[in-house]
Amino acid sequence: MQKVHSRRVMPCTENVPIADAPGRILADDIPADRDYPPFNRSVRDGFAVRSRDVPGRVLVIGEVRAGEMFQGAIQSKEAVEIMTGAPLPAGADAVVMVEHCTRHQDGTVETGRAAAAGSNIAPAACEARAGSMVLTRGSRIDYAAVAWLATTGHNRVSVYARPRVAILATGDEIVGIGDTPAAHQIRNSNSYSLAAQVRRAGGEPVILPVARDDKEATAHLIAQGLDADLLLLSGGVSAGKYDFVESALADCGAEFYFDRVLIQPGQPLVFGIAKGKFFFGLPGNPASTMVTFELFGRAALDLLSGSNDAPLPLTLARLTRPFRHKPGLTRFLPAQVSCTEVTPVDWQGSGDVPSICRANAFLVADSSQAEYAAGDLIPVLLK
Repeated sequence: MQKVHSRRVMPCTENVPIADAPGRILADDIPADRDYPPFNRSVRDGFAVRSRDVPGRVLVIGEVRAGEMFQGAIQSKEAVEIMTGAPLPAGADAVVMVEHCTRHQDGTVETGRAAAAGSNIAPAACEARAGSMVLTRGSRIDYAAVAWLATTGHNRVSVYARPRVAILATGDEIVGIGDTPAAHQIRNSNSYSLAAQVRRAGGEPVILPVARDDKEATAHLIAQGLDADLLLLSGGVSAGKYDFVESALADCGAEFYFDRVLIQPGQPLVFGIAKGKFFFGLPGNPASTMVTFELFGRAALDLLSGSNDAPLPLTLARLTRPFRHKPGLTRFLPAQVSCTEVTPVDWQGSGDVPSICRANAFLVADSSQAEYAAGDLIPVLLK
């Protein structure tokens, strides 16, 4: 195996409205423009008091709502009625919740509860100090990040451009999705499932015409695909007589980093670089194509998008029934996850698309463990 080049070229940037930013990768750090909160903020409806005055009875001298400032200061045995989100009046150091108080007709309020200094208050700058980095360059924007962008006054934001990903299916047996296939033919599902995976991962898919089982034609389409930021080939990477992908890639000056992985489905996986662009030669069976993209292609796409990392979304769940497999390979098998439990989905191999449709995850069977009992924890890869 050859060593993969470590030099990383960052994508171009573009400026987009925050309404169009979810799922994109930040190209700039986003610091706090001021302290958050900028004042001591009440987190409950109640009464702002001096903590040493309670339990006891205090005189209510006013009211403060969110968006207002109380003019004045609380003195001994005084209180101000306060609403959630309002600034704490000067002189107060605690808030007593309204449900723990009793009002009296003389304008006083009484509580039998003590309130330590700081009770029911979010202190100024407890969430973020002015200038501190809350969102960092290379992080993916989600709905919480959008809230922060809006909070800090960013109606537009600099993001990395989406990588263009060329998708090239191969094989004489493949026909268009609008065609009626003969008995020995199949419709081109891999190009469209890959396009959906690429789009979900933040890339811009470009579907190329199907490469027939001809080395020269395959090499011509590969050259077109290398104009994109990443090339995904589907099929033609095993050891069959008419599997021309690796030799066609070699004709394009490709360096191969690996051509096999110890997983199922997806063993015959090719990865390398040609003309300065990375490529994957994915197996042609649908499940193999889907799994290998999620394990390898998506991580590459994350990094090409400018992301700081490319985490694999694995979690643990308990098996609802016993499970066994042949050891030697790590297997990714369709499964149905519900809360903290996972049930294997019966399937007929890596061409069984209906079983994958019935699944919402792949359970990950360890290469060294043949049997699992009901209740055992097992890793799962969410779809």
